[in-house]
Amino acid sequence: MVTIYDVPPGELVANLAVKLREIDTIKPPEWADFVKTGRHTEKAPVQKDWWFTRAASVLRKVYIEGPIGTERLAATYGGSADKGSKPNKAVKGSRSVTRKCLMQLEASGLVAKDKNKGRVITAKGRALLDKIASDVHEGSKKG
Repeated sequence: MVTIYDVPPGELVANLAVKLREIDTIKPPEWADFVKTGRHTEKAPVQKDWWFTRAASVLRKVYIEGPIGTERLAATYGGSADKGSKPNKAVKGSRSVTRKCLMQLEASGLVAKDKNKGRVITAKGRALLDKIASDVHEGSKKG
């Protein structure tokens, strides 16, 4: 049986983002076109469908590292803040973006709250990720 550990993460996230577009409960909020993804970035993302890619990436992270909360996920999506002539400093990414993605994934039934420990993947979420991993694996065999 193929799992997400057996396929390249980039291909998995790209295919998962396509699948998440079909789910009604996952859609970008009104402010998604204008928001920065953290204080380490200068501009909003230029990709039109960046929200689905981030949601797919968050779902993959919950699968791998769960139970995980918004604080650790925001640190994952953080970066290096430019402080001018001072040395750069590591900062966290936007917790609002992470939190909204988790809330939408939870409404879809792909993740669930663990008692006081963050979010964990559900059986439905695990099945979806394993199916997409299997499709990616089969596609790489043919190519």
